[in-house]
Amino acid sequence: MKSIFPILTVVAAIFALWYVFAVVLNAPWAYSKAERAEVELSFSEMVADTMAQEKPRLPAPHQVGAEIWKTTVEKKITSKRSLIYHGWITLQATALGFAFGIGLGILLAVSIVHFRVMDMSVMPWIIASQTVPILAIAPMIVVVLAALQVDDIVAKGVISMYLSFFPVVVGMVKGLRSPDTMLLDQMKTYSASSSQTFWKLRLPASAPYLFASLKVGAAASLIGAVVAELSLSQNGGLGARLLAGSYYGQTIQIWSALLAAATLAALMVFVLGAIEKVTLKRMGMAQ
Repeated sequence: MKSIFPILTVVAAIFALWYVFAVVLNAPWAYSKAERAEVELSFSEMVADTMAQEKPRLPAPHQVGAEIWKTTVEKKITSKRSLIYHGWITLQATALGFAFGIGLGILLAVSIVHFRVMDMSVMPWIIASQTVPILAIAPMIVVVLAALQVDDIVAKGVISMYLSFFPVVVGMVKGLRSPDTMLLDQMKTYSASSSQTFWKLRLPASAPYLFASLKVGAAASLIGAVVAELSLSQNGGLGARLLAGSYYGQTIQIWSALLAAATLAALMVFVLGAIEKVTLKRMGMAQ
């Protein structure tokens, strides 16, 4: 109970601020409607209006909640108006991109740690790659992969990988280099080969770093998938839902899609945390 109370307090504060900003941002439209109708609004009437506008600047929490309920519980999951339908499409691209990112990140990290030329030549380019905005290169990647007749989900996975591999590389490099010099020297006294040192010492030592970077990479891969769907919106997805909402000024739809994406990211991080706990426990590492 003691651990839940601070969380509930923060959530309550967020909702309170959300309602306050909803009133402040939506009030001008309420007063504008009243002025055109030549009526005067009391404060309570103004607040009530800001809580029920069809296309508010900032929808109130209960409006977003009602939209999520309507597009999840009240819609079939096969319906293109269902958030579950769009969330599943985004999750597939995210999982594929995340898998690509893990594979590429670990491969690059191992190469960087074991080959100095890779450390000196590739690492700076990896860092530089993250300075290029994903919104700028996503359309280019889509065009190139479309010309190569690559499936849309793979194209979205590639864009997702672009964001997810970087934290994996950085975390894995840090983890593989984390063993003390004394431990590395001890492995040499045992006449351990480089591969034995890697499997018996470096890799186990890197596990906590890897899982920490995977949590960051999972969230980044979801962002990449959503951005990719802004360019590949014909097959649906939360990104397509956001794009459709922006076209028609449906801010409630936009916010519901944003919260759905945040929920997906939180679930992925939760699953990774559970796997981390089990894995490190089996490895004898305290959690």
